[in-house]
Amino acid sequence: MPGLTDLYKEIALCRKCEIARSRTKVVPGEGAENADILFIGEAPGYHEDQQGRPFVGPAGQFLEELLASINLTRRQVYIANVIKCRPPDNRDPLPIEISNCRPWLERQIQQISPKIIVTLGRYSMAMYFPGKSISKIHGTAQTVNGVTYFAMYHPAAALHQGNLRQDLLRDIQKLPAILDEVKRSAQPETPEPAEPQQLSMF
Repeated sequence: MPGLTDLYKEIALCRKCEIARSRTKVVPGEGAENADILFIGEAPGYHEDQQGRPFVGPAGQFLEELLASINLTRRQVYIANVIKCRPPDNRDPLPIEISNCRPWLERQIQQISPKIIVTLGRYSMAMYFPGKSISKIHGTAQTVNGVTYFAMYHPAAALHQGNLRQDLLRDIQKLPAILDEVKRSAQPETPEPAEPQQLSMF
């Protein structure tokens, strides 16, 4: 199977959306190719568009702080966005842009095969928790077709609403236990050792 580097080259050539013309750099994603946890944000912002890397602005700094609180670094996880190009003026992604970019994201997920997908914000949440409200389901997980999804607020939301900062810190603290449980349930059960049989001498 082609690696993520080949996929990044394909993404860089994509011109399905109008915003591909205005981007500085495409932002496919980055992190460990065998990551247990994959974080999906919304869309690249100014800093991401300049560097071609996800979550490198103020929201990215807070995400790194969140990861550090559970003894992880961004190199140990994988970080991507729902769409790979920055929308003009940081507007919300359009439905057609999300639809056009979804195959790229699905191929990333297939390549990485994470144990947990963390949705950051309502756009990625809507993909895996359709019809749900982030204020009601943040900090909760559900497993569908063998993949566990965990909903969180977007780190950028905490920069605008300080009260969400504690919600994010509390929610991410649940991830290590959820990951342990997912790993445990994925292991085949070992059969109980058979009781030794007493051989009759008569």
